[in-house]
Amino acid sequence: MNAFSTVAAAAISMMLAAADPAAGAPPAAPAALSVPVIVDHHVHLHSPAILAFLPGYCASPSRTSKCEPDFTRPLKPEDLLHAMDAAGIKRAWIMSTGYLAESPLMGPLVPNHADILRAANDFTVGLAQRYPTRFDAYIGVNPVTPTALGEIARWRGNPHVAGIKLHLANSHFDFHDPEQVKQLATVFRTVAAQHQRIMIHMRNGATGYGAEEAKIFIRDVLPAGRGTRVQIAHLAGWGGIDAPTLAALGVFADASEADRATCRDLTFDLAAIRPEKVSAADQATLVALMRRIGVDHFVTASDWPFSMDLKAYYASLETLPLTPQEWQRIVHNDVD
Repeated sequence: MNAFSTVAAAAISMMLAAADPAAGAPPAAPAALSVPVIVDHHVHLHSPAILAFLPGYCASPSRTSKCEPDFTRPLKPEDLLHAMDAAGIKRAWIMSTGYLAESPLMGPLVPNHADILRAANDFTVGLAQRYPTRFDAYIGVNPVTPTALGEIARWRGNPHVAGIKLHLANSHFDFHDPEQVKQLATVFRTVAAQHQRIMIHMRNGATGYGAEEAKIFIRDVLPAGRGTRVQIAHLAGWGGIDAPTLAALGVFADASEADRATCRDLTFDLAAIRPEKVSAADQATLVALMRRIGVDHFVTASDWPFSMDLKAYYASLETLPLTPQEWQRIVHNDVD
């Protein structure tokens, strides 16, 4: 165990020991396993076009919460590479944030929204071209806009594009709108035909999300992407472990046990889970669901820059009540 992992594990243990067990406090953390993470499957780096757009987006009256400081920080590729190197991470999958330019949370849309989206995607793909051994690029679109399919087609056959990033919360997606569900399925079908991956932030809102929405996704959307790798961000939530996230993940566990082919091409990333803030009961429930689905379907991810110190984030992630063998398996899943 390296010195940092020892300190991180001790700090987490002290913090958890001070909590009130009667209040559903997190469990005492075991020592970090110090298994080197090879690939971070979920990071972001804003393009200059998005950084210029963000002040208006964050001030939009359509937003219901403030933008976090880490979200608006003008970070550079060198900042990400430094964080990766400090943690020993060899490769990262960078998700374009171009979809923000066409989010209904920006009301009204700026006149040049399509240009901003394209510039953001160009920037992200350029990173993969500039650092081919370090970065995989995912372009971003809002799947329920008229520009989505054209932007996806623009990158058909590009060797520097690994996949497409979809963010249903920022898209204001409604699982109970049949037309929007059809549009999302069409996007899945199109990306699969281009032999590119799909990365999707499934959770679409603060309320009214859980088991029913996961059932709709499995029944009406997922089959359209058959044959391509689909990565579901934040364990089908949006960070942390709460009741809606566990309910949605439980539906995937049920579906997987009923028919293993259902989850054959699925992975779930562990971005922004933050076990130190989660109760022992929720940690145990999560791990039980992971085992039902199969730990081969889970991958390392951080949501950087929301987890600026990647080494500290992964030290905390290792405290989930998985066996050493299970954690090693997760670290080595889907390594290109």
